[in-house]
Amino acid sequence: MSYYNRLKATTYAHKWAMSRNPEYYNFDKIGGDCTNFVSQALFAGCGKMNYGKTFGWYYIDLNSRSPAWTGVGFLYKFLLNNKDSGPYGSEVSADEAEVGDIVQLDFGTGYAHSAMIVYKYKDEIRVSTHTFDCDNKLLSEYNYENVRFIHIEGVRI
Repeated sequence: MSYYNRLKATTYAHKWAMSRNPEYYNFDKIGGDCTNFVSQALFAGCGKMNYGKTFGWYYIDLNSRSPAWTGVGFLYKFLLNNKDSGPYGSEVSADEAEVGDIVQLDFGTGYAHSAMIVYKYKDEIRVSTHTFDCDNKLLSEYNYENVRFIHIEGVRI
């Protein structure tokens, strides 16, 4: 098992929240870039991809990536069910969520947006994300119907 570096993940999120890392494809025009961005930040904090063909979490290029790298629901399922290499986590309450964890929002049509928690103090949670580009945005400013928090528990080598 390895350590998830929350500082590296959130530093990456702050650095790239309002722009695009040229090492990754920008998915804004084909469904949104939010989960791609969150995966990039998550990778910055864990340093380990999972190259499983069906249920992995990896990015090589636009045409060689897992559904979990860019898909909201796929990332959720990967993190909660991953027993192999790479990051893994569990769904927690807002009180249990930490900086470097992931928040996913349902705007009324199912969970469709991912963001990274970059600041938390008591009930104040701030996130960074793409598609609706923002850095340090209050989670309470979003108009959502449901929310879920994914706590990153660690990384398997």
